[in-house]
Amino acid sequence: MKATDINIRDPFILKENGIYYLYGTRARSFGRFVGGFDVYTSTDLENWSEAHECFNSENHGMNIEVNWAPEVHKYNGDYYMFATFTRENKLRGTFILKATSPMGPFEPYSEGPVTPVEWECLDGTLYIENEKPYLVFCHEHTQIIDGTICYVELSADLKKAISEPYYLFHATSPYYVTKSDDPDKHYITDGPFMHRRENGDLYMLWSTHLNNKYAQCLVKFTDNTITGNFTHEKPLIESDGGHGMLFRDGDNLMLTYHSPNQTDYERPVFIKLNELK
Repeated sequence: MKATDINIRDPFILKENGIYYLYGTRARSFGRFVGGFDVYTSTDLENWSEAHECFNSENHGMNIEVNWAPEVHKYNGDYYMFATFTRENKLRGTFILKATSPMGPFEPYSEGPVTPVEWECLDGTLYIENEKPYLVFCHEHTQIIDGTICYVELSADLKKAISEPYYLFHATSPYYVTKSDDPDKHYITDGPFMHRRENGDLYMLWSTHLNNKYAQCLVKFTDNTITGNFTHEKPLIESDGGHGMLFRDGDNLMLTYHSPNQTDYERPVFIKLNELK
């Protein structure tokens, strides 16, 4: 099948041994009560396998509501999936799953959610700096109106968070966001993804809505560390696409994201980028 045949949100690519593994949110019903996640494989980013279920959330009592934004990272020889689920307290949080193969099957691994238990959170992503693992995630607008992006340090075995959450910024922080006079208007943060260039420059992708369209935004850490200063760069995509990530296709830097942001019509998009500057 082609990418235009794959109805997923929040696409994520893991590349290993010449194979691209594509994960994402089952888009039907906006990823609610969909029972888990699939993986698709390709050698050329054009022709894809059929869906292969890599995690069944129903089997583990985790199909309470949302099954969102799976991303898989290889860490210390195993494969770890970071994904958002609704918890028994009805709040969303990021859990970590584990498998010995990128095809799965993944099994619950972390000691419950690795985001704060009293917060509504989503879209946790793994970031390693100076051999320390961090989880970068969003504190949802559904709970705090003006969503934020935060991070916590994780234990070396990825079982749990070992620090308090550190705040980075609100959805309304960037210079290009116009804040409404309506006190009930919500501002979205989602889909953070960290990217370090070979020269050491550190960036983060994230998404929000600009002019009522889904947008792919960019942050540059001017000190090249997540604990340092940063600036909001010009958005990459403002035409109803977002929740992206970056990966390498040979010498090319690739961006994948989903578009349009409309239930039942979402598809993974792959575009070649110039190096982030």
